[in-house]
Amino acid sequence: MTTESLPTRAERLEKLRMQLAENQDGILEAMALQHGVTLLDVVRCLPHRCWRRIDGQHFVSVMQELANWGELTTIVHTDGVILEFTGPLPGGELGKGFYNLKGGSGLSGHLKPDCCSDIVFLERPFMGMQTASVQFFSAGGNSMFKVYVGRDASHRLRTDQMERFESLALRLARQSGHAA
Repeated sequence: MTTESLPTRAERLEKLRMQLAENQDGILEAMALQHGVTLLDVVRCLPHRCWRRIDGQHFVSVMQELANWGELTTIVHTDGVILEFTGPLPGGELGKGFYNLKGGSGLSGHLKPDCCSDIVFLERPFMGMQTASVQFFSAGGNSMFKVYVGRDASHRLRTDQMERFESLALRLARQSGHAA
């Protein structure tokens, strides 16, 4: 009787890295499941030109900046739900361990900044269109939520938001010592 050994984590990550080097399109959560790794592992396997990691300690400052960008799409993707909200991200404030969104109507809620270990500024194609998002991750490498740059009437990424996206990512990377 022969038994084939299961691929190691390192082998699964290398296979994923090779797959993503050729094509960055696709549902990242599905890739994580397929390869038995976390969503953050998948992001880290994307070519480095696609992403920039920022420490989760910047959670509140990133959220406060995003509240000034105008219409964005916020997505929460769990095992059984893909929840999307398109509209301005409300401002918020810290209280009782939460970052409390002050939406009133539209998007509201209570977010735990201490649960955020990583923030990733991600640019990649999805369904044939270029996307840019700020993604928030827990210490376990799972997605807390994602905030996508809006689109103009021609379905292109909004230029004003892309300028803010790039500027914020670069500024925070420099502060964290992650700038190239």
